[in-house]
Amino acid sequence: MAILKEKHTKSQATSLPPSPIPTYLLPNSPSNLSFIDMASTRKSFIFIFTVSINLVISQAFTGTYGVNYGRIADNIPQPESVVTLMKASKIMNTRIFDADHEVLKAFKGSGIEIMIGLGNEFLTDISINEDRAMNWVKENVEPFVPGTRIVGIAVGNEILGGGNQELWEVLLPAVKNVHNALVRLNLADKVKVSSPHSAAVFQISYPPSAGEFKESVLPYMKPLLDFFSQIKSPFYINTYPFLAYISDPEHIDLNYALFKKNPGVYDQKTKLHYDNMFEAQIDASYAALEKAGFEKMEVIVSETGWASHGDANEAAATLTNARTYNMNLRKRLLKKKGTPYRPKMVVKAYVFAMFNENLKPGPTSERNFGLFKADGSVSYSIGFTGLVASSATSVFSLKLMYAISAAALVLIVSL
Repeated sequence: MAILKEKHTKSQATSLPPSPIPTYLLPNSPSNLSFIDMASTRKSFIFIFTVSINLVISQAFTGTYGVNYGRIADNIPQPESVVTLMKASKIMNTRIFDADHEVLKAFKGSGIEIMIGLGNEFLTDISINEDRAMNWVKENVEPFVPGTRIVGIAVGNEILGGGNQELWEVLLPAVKNVHNALVRLNLADKVKVSSPHSAAVFQISYPPSAGEFKESVLPYMKPLLDFFSQIKSPFYINTYPFLAYISDPEHIDLNYALFKKNPGVYDQKTKLHYDNMFEAQIDASYAALEKAGFEKMEVIVSETGWASHGDANEAAATLTNARTYNMNLRKRLLKKKGTPYRPKMVVKAYVFAMFNENLKPGPTSERNFGLFKADGSVSYSIGFTGLVASSATSVFSLKLMYAISAAALVLIVSL
């Protein structure tokens, strides 16, 4: 089978915009345990069970911070250099949107945990053909582990709530076939199956306690969540305060979206206060899961970020705002704490994205979410170290090296 070609886009509605009034998402936007009667034994059992669950989940995410490694570009560094860059920046979790073999080879021995993707265009075939699922896993996962730390497979991206309802039907069968292939190859304990969602799966998201899945999505979402609950996979959501803000700048405080000082939002039902949109979005997901019967499921953010440049109608897409959001987000994640509604569930997120991707379609912002520029230098400083300080510095350093080498050669010859 050919290597899967990367293909991913962000909907302008992958966000859960809070506002002074209840906000509905735009169409295109984003077993019960039996307990022993003895109280002490019950507490011990619950503790052990909880620790076990956390250990299983944590295997697929070291720490709290990860970065999406998108590659829809013709000018970004080679995978080997990207690995060097991630290690220098202490980025230990990454997500790619395909299963490119050169990338997987480059990550061998790096210790970086990687989630790979099975593209939307392959779901139908995988869903009806168990052998095809087995072949895919045999070709794109089995040969690379354990050297390359593949910890997850994202089967599709933003399927439910999307425009292609035929894919809604095939998502769960595809997920099951891929998981069953992993089981048969004794890989299911190391490689978790998931499927990231956009905010288009929600009917309402404000206030956070009102979070609820769309009625049209529930017949597909519930069976999917039931399966993920059985195999202990978390709920992955793509959340973008940036997209929320540009969709409704009149009602959303920019400081609230950027983690800056602001009055915040008060949820009357839960009596909880939110001082940033990111946590409100996550808790809206927890509320929706709870209403669907999955109150114990963990939420992990599979994409979030802020564009550093955009079109005229994307005025918030500035270098300053991108730096502010990503720096404050990183500080927030490094605190390793939960949300107001789920204080004991440590927040984990993959930032979008590693690089500005010059070949991505859509508005200008789509090509400017990178933490790093194409030459490997930082787009803006949030504490990371680039491969080079800048393009100009790189050229200057090269010329300086040549000059020093030439001078040394002359000196040696003269001696």
